[in-house]
Amino acid sequence: MPKLIKNGRVVADDWQLVLLAEGEAPADVAVPAGRTLVPLAVWQARRDELAARAESGELGVWLDAGEGPEDIADDVKRLAVIAVNFPKFTDGRGYSTATLLRTRYGYTGELRAIGDVLRDQFNYMTRSGFDALQPRADRYTDEQLAAAVANVSDFTQPYQASATHPQPLFRRVARPTQAQVKS
Repeated sequence: MPKLIKNGRVVADDWQLVLLAEGEAPADVAVPAGRTLVPLAVWQARRDELAARAESGELGVWLDAGEGPEDIADDVKRLAVIAVNFPKFTDGRGYSTATLLRTRYGYTGELRAIGDVLRDQFNYMTRSGFDALQPRADRYTDEQLAAAVANVSDFTQPYQASATHPQPLFRRVARPTQAQVKS
């Protein structure tokens, strides 16, 4: 069974990822039973049919790099899992998507990074709002993935504001008052 990092721990992944084959119509895709992540196009084409599975926590949606969170804004409350695909490690659009889902759209469910998810980006991904990181199955051995968990907390106090730290460091640190400085 594939593994992923979720909330700072390596866990087994029991979600299936549905992919559209070239030329396959979203309305015709077979959606398997069990915990399943479907592409946005499938969700949009079959929302009424799949809504009950989503509300029961059995179905989630994944967004590709060119798809924005506004495309599922009305559905974030019913989706237990939203995944964001990183097709290449150099494509940073997923960071913005995660931040917007957490801040603007108030998404509180599992937010998963999928695709070309690299160890040296884990910290930045979690700061953007991802709580589950799923590298490609052939990218890391189980031992390497376990060692990579340490990268999630490389920096304990980031300077900048982020989805996980809405205030910059200078606002989070207690400073002495003028009276304390004079004494």
